[in-house]
Amino acid sequence: MTERENAHEAEREQEEAERGQKAEREQEVEHDGTDRADGAGHVSTGTTIETSDGNATIPELVIISGMSGAGRSTAAKCLEDLGWFVVDNLPPALIPTMVELGARSQGNVARIAVVVDVRGRRFFDNLRDSLADLESKHVTRRIVFLESSDDALVRRFESVRRPHPLQGDGRIVDGIAAERDLLRELRGDADLVIDTSSLNVHELRAKMDAQFAGDEEPELRATVMSFGFKYGLPVDADLVVDCRFLPNPHWVPELRPFTGLNEEVSAYVFDQPGAKEFLNQYTELLQLIAAGYRREGKRYVTIAVGCTGGKHRSVAMSEKLAARLATEGIETVLVHRDMGRE
Repeated sequence: MTERENAHEAEREQEEAERGQKAEREQEVEHDGTDRADGAGHVSTGTTIETSDGNATIPELVIISGMSGAGRSTAAKCLEDLGWFVVDNLPPALIPTMVELGARSQGNVARIAVVVDVRGRRFFDNLRDSLADLESKHVTRRIVFLESSDDALVRRFESVRRPHPLQGDGRIVDGIAAERDLLRELRGDADLVIDTSSLNVHELRAKMDAQFAGDEEPELRATVMSFGFKYGLPVDADLVVDCRFLPNPHWVPELRPFTGLNEEVSAYVFDQPGAKEFLNQYTELLQLIAAGYRREGKRYVTIAVGCTGGKHRSVAMSEKLAARLATEGIETVLVHRDMGRE
């Protein structure tokens, strides 16, 4: 063959080899999308999808939503400070497009956070379709929902003298009720619900940092929260533990001024009949629950431990329970909601 013919033959062989490699990559992508997490059909972040420009890496996706005035902007700014690419008030129909653009960025946009709320009005109706589209493309997404009580929301809107986006000609409480009704299904689908009723800006940022600051996402993260029943149940609790079956250190004069963080108070609580047995058996129960949460793809759980005032028994039990969960490999955040409130 002539030199030109040899060159053409080499080009044909190279094209055939490239087509074969592309076919192998496509088969790998298809395999990843069908044999991943049990029953969910989602592939993990870091795998590849086929875009118009070829195969690309799926970015992490977090959708931030919740009640107006509950702290969505603060949560978004926290993720932005952690290096996430944050888009505020993006029409839900554009979320799949945003994910594909991130996938085509060659790793420059590895983590995307999208703030979705009722300011989009008619666009908000497209959210369910967008979530279904993401699932059909095997994109794993997490939903963070910011919750707050009606009283707290009313105070916040009145303090800034701004109307609620849905109140129209009515009152602020009318807008809040309409928004709760609109967001009910999304709240039920949320992976993480944060109640900001009693949180300031710094405490909310601390919660977001605890969940998203790590380089590697743990299998399951737990928040153990002590609270007082007389101040109300935490609305973001997944599990509630009642420690009022134990004698109250409040009625011991020398222990009353202290909290469950005090060694003498803790010793008093766990010297009571049933306290240690309860801790041991409830820890075993949580191991079963944690295994089920992992199978269902749930990454966050809030365990609320209550007593009458949230000062003695619940604090002591929360401290021990959080330590036990940490030894089981569950990353744990400890919060004493009502300690010092009396």
